[in-house]
Amino acid sequence: MEHAQRATSLPRLYGLLAEFDSPERLLEAARQSRQAGYRRMDAYTPFPIEGLAEVVGFRFNLLPWLVLAGGTAGACGGYFMQWFSAAVNYPINVGGRPLNSWPSFVPITFELGVLLASLTALIGMAMLCGLPRPYHPVFNSPIFSLETKGKFFLCIEATDPQFEIRQTWQFLVRHGAVGVFEVEHWKR
Repeated sequence: MEHAQRATSLPRLYGLLAEFDSPERLLEAARQSRQAGYRRMDAYTPFPIEGLAEVVGFRFNLLPWLVLAGGTAGACGGYFMQWFSAAVNYPINVGGRPLNSWPSFVPITFELGVLLASLTALIGMAMLCGLPRPYHPVFNSPIFSLETKGKFFLCIEATDPQFEIRQTWQFLVRHGAVGVFEVEHWKR
């Protein structure tokens, strides 16, 4: 019973989904929304639109720093593994070379750096994109299937501090939305 009470107390409205008929109108509406103070919004388009990511609020990308950290950790780990085995754990003098002969350690160091950088890129990208995400509330809107048919959408989330359903609805219509639709968290 407690679970049912918690589920019904959750807000049902995810946000308002506005449909636009051109990428220019979507971009302009997103700019106007940003200037009006809306911060929690997302855009859905059938192809990339230059400048839309910045307008919607994607400015900082953590992925390059994660890949750098992963590559550095892989290279350091590879070098340490070879140094420890050759100089500390099992020291054998081969042909008079020093135990810590770094030129012979370069290939494995490089390969492990590349391996960990690529694995970090793959896992980091998936995590930063919120994957795996088999479900998103905008899928509840029957109009959303039009995205693949050349329509453009802007969703302003109900969790935005500026969000008030009537004012946001009027704002989107005033800025060129062909239609505005409520998006719920889950279907009834």
